[in-house]
Amino acid sequence: HVCSSSPPGPAGRCFLRKILPTGSISLPRGCVRYQGDSQGSSAQPSSSRHGQSQLRNVASSGAIKKHQKSLSAWFSHQPNEERQFGPSFSLDAVHVDPVIRESSLEEILKPSPDLTIQNQLQQPCRKVISLHNLFDVDACGRQVKNVVLYGTVGTGKSTLIKKMVVDWCHGRLPRFELVIPFSCEDLSHSHAHVSLRRLITKKYQHLRDVVPVLEASNLKVLFILNGLERLNLDFRLAGTELCCDPNEPVPPSAIVVNLLRKYLLPEASIIVTTRPSAVRRIPGKYVGRYAEICGFSDTNLQKLYFQMRLSQPGCSGEESQDRSSAEQENLVEMLSRNLERHNQITAACFLPSYCWLVCTTLHFLYFTRTVPPSQTLTGIYTSFLRLNFSGEVLDSTDPTHISMMKYVAKTVGKLAYEGVMSRKTCFSEEDLRQCFEVEMKTESELNLLEVFRSDVFRFFLSPCVQPGKEHTFVFTIPAMQEYLAALYVVLGEKKTLAQRVGKELSEVIGKVSEDVAVVVNIISKVLPLRFLPVLFNLLKIFPRYFSRVSGKDRDAIAHTMAEELFKEEDYYNDDVLDQINSSILGVEGPMRHPDEAPDDEVFELFPIFMGGILSRRNRAILEQLGCSIKNLAAFEIAKAMKKTVIRKGRKGLPPSELMDYLFFLHEFQNERFTAEAVRSLRAVNLSSVKMTPLKCSVLASVMSTTSHEVEELNLTSCNLDSGSLRTLFPVLLRCKALHLQLNSLGSDACKEIRDLLLHDKCVVSSLRLANNPVGEQGARYLAEALAGNRSLTQLSLLHTALGDPGAEAIAQHLAENQHLQELNLGYNSLTDTAALRVVEVAKRHETLDKVHLYFNDISEDGKRALDSLRMDRDGVRALVFLTAGTDVSDYWSHILSVVQRNLPFWDRERVRQHLALLLQDLESSRSQTANPWRKAKFLRVESEVKKMLGKLQDGSL
Repeated sequence: HVCSSSPPGPAGRCFLRKILPTGSISLPRGCVRYQGDSQGSSAQPSSSRHGQSQLRNVASSGAIKKHQKSLSAWFSHQPNEERQFGPSFSLDAVHVDPVIRESSLEEILKPSPDLTIQNQLQQPCRKVISLHNLFDVDACGRQVKNVVLYGTVGTGKSTLIKKMVVDWCHGRLPRFELVIPFSCEDLSHSHAHVSLRRLITKKYQHLRDVVPVLEASNLKVLFILNGLERLNLDFRLAGTELCCDPNEPVPPSAIVVNLLRKYLLPEASIIVTTRPSAVRRIPGKYVGRYAEICGFSDTNLQKLYFQMRLSQPGCSGEESQDRSSAEQENLVEMLSRNLERHNQITAACFLPSYCWLVCTTLHFLYFTRTVPPSQTLTGIYTSFLRLNFSGEVLDSTDPTHISMMKYVAKTVGKLAYEGVMSRKTCFSEEDLRQCFEVEMKTESELNLLEVFRSDVFRFFLSPCVQPGKEHTFVFTIPAMQEYLAALYVVLGEKKTLAQRVGKELSEVIGKVSEDVAVVVNIISKVLPLRFLPVLFNLLKIFPRYFSRVSGKDRDAIAHTMAEELFKEEDYYNDDVLDQINSSILGVEGPMRHPDEAPDDEVFELFPIFMGGILSRRNRAILEQLGCSIKNLAAFEIAKAMKKTVIRKGRKGLPPSELMDYLFFLHEFQNERFTAEAVRSLRAVNLSSVKMTPLKCSVLASVMSTTSHEVEELNLTSCNLDSGSLRTLFPVLLRCKALHLQLNSLGSDACKEIRDLLLHDKCVVSSLRLANNPVGEQGARYLAEALAGNRSLTQLSLLHTALGDPGAEAIAQHLAENQHLQELNLGYNSLTDTAALRVVEVAKRHETLDKVHLYFNDISEDGKRALDSLRMDRDGVRALVFLTAGTDVSDYWSHILSVVQRNLPFWDRERVRQHLALLLQDLESSRSQTANPWRKAKFLRVESEVKKMLGKLQDGSL
């Protein structure tokens, strides 16, 4: 080889300078290396030995250690999107190396495949190589100096390089004594000539004493060039001159070319990262090894990533350690089971970036206790795209310099939108051709499509794994289809041909009219041509007219948003947050049979993403990605939405749909709009919606935009706990009727309710706590609340496990209350003593006129004592049985309806016993009366009780 046979001093470099311009001798890849042992030492001049000694002194002085410390601090820095996980999430704490496969130039130069399933499926990863072995000798025994590491968007190239630098800083990469990383994006913005020495010291000041002797030493140096696709490199001698002097100023691209040629610092090792489309920009003779990042092609790597990420301390916020650990373990277990089923999520998590998105979404869904204004689901997806695309142009060699995200919005967004409109998630190859190729007319457009297919396609679309649909594509993450469809609409890409032509013509005429104005003013002073001003005014009419027409597009966007948000066929689906949770963790239960008809596809996130994209923060991020949404456009869309969205939101919505509407308002992040929408909601019914901490935070955040009183808030069977009540505290204060039945609210929750009722701004007049394990301690907290509350008129503690001690606690403080009108203590195992004690206090109460005591353990003596109460004499009614002396109670239907409504949550055997006692009491009272009218009433009630008993016994009730 030329280099190894010639001395490494000035003479050798002069020899190379002479022969390379002729083109007769080229440098074979991997052949350029100095001999650092005895042979090299014998040929080394004294000046080189002096430089090496000087360098060792510099190294010992700590220059490289300072460089390591500086690099470690910089490359360990977390982006804003990572910080929502807490400070424990660092590259050292959470990192799983993706699979790296050794490749070859022949594989890369194969003709670009068509968009077929077979070509999109991952090939088995042969020749797997680790990151630390990339510079081992090749198959021919030659030392590798230049490595090209390539991978599609999202495979983790930048993260892998960060990890490599951090490993070197911590002494885990002993092969190299000095690592110098460069960002090709940074180099592409620098057009001034600069020397390699100046370039290094400009970026890394700690190396200013090391660089002068860099060439004269045997220091093992590694240059890292990240994102080579950002640079336009020309390896022709006519395009980039040879340069072997580190002190000679040349363009940054020329420095990169000469480093790769091994003409500049030939002993240095170089690793280049790039996207597949840019690999061929480096001639193969300058590359010692090609390596492809294959992502997490092994499911075990995906599981390991999720295990490490979701099990980190601090992931679940400030909850108790035992509870948070159990929840984290449960999440990891459910996610692992879903991965083992080889569902679509397994194909998605092939890309490490999507693993990050899954963890971020789960953190948002499960561990968000309070929602900062900037934290939205749309924001997560927008930030996810910024992390992966960061404003990159699709092809740096294309004159249009269209950003990658803008191209995706125009093409993939169109496919996503058409899928949403036709309720379709699977796309055939013909669908893809119609989307990507139907409007291809120029060479530039075809080149952009080729780059997109090579670098970006698999980031958004992957082969469907569902049986029977193997020859179709789906979006890698289902929600991404709805996000891109929303982006496509909000950007105004959904235009007819006439609208597109009109916009272009309007812009042209608008620019021309400015120049025509000057000419007309000059001519009109010289020639009396009256028609010229008229012609000029006609030219100005068109842009004004088109602006009015384009305003209708904003109305159309608002109309689309309202129509999709309030689709009646989606009214009784799960809310969107539960849908996202199911798409990640799967649905527990038997798997669907391949021949079974699938459920209809739902796209309820689509309008929510439309609103979220219009928020100021997301528009600012999209602006960085090359997708501009003007303030005026966002304002006009919001203005148009008031006519449609708020008007339709006033109609009564099912609970899950109302939760979606509230989530839409949260994502929209427009406080004035949200306040107007919330003021129109006088009653909020979210019964049976699983109110996770996130949903509670969303409800509290949206309702906090106003201070109006809410007539009714129904949170029955919503999985609430004391933490939920703390989050919702400001909202609960303003609710007149509060339904909290069936929520497993214990004594801790009752403590929160006590604080709520004792608050001076509390307006709660009706509180229902039926079917909650309140218990004795909870009853004591509620009794304290009764003593000091001034708003409550109705309190239901039906089936709350009070017992006699709980009822006694209520009775002790009841006399201090002056506003309560109705108290329900039914089904609480009260005996005669406790029941009569409550009634005695109630008789002396100024306003309390009704006490419910049915389904308690009251004896015949207690019944007779309670039967003797009369409203006109004692001032209170006690609802105990279906009878009132020798007559049917006026409240018999109410008592039976309460039983029927709560039967699914009560002990059936105990209910059966109570119904039998009620029937026996009815029959006894009927036999004591001779009034035929009363007998008829008794018979009617008895038939209702018998019917209920029969249904209870055969299980139909």
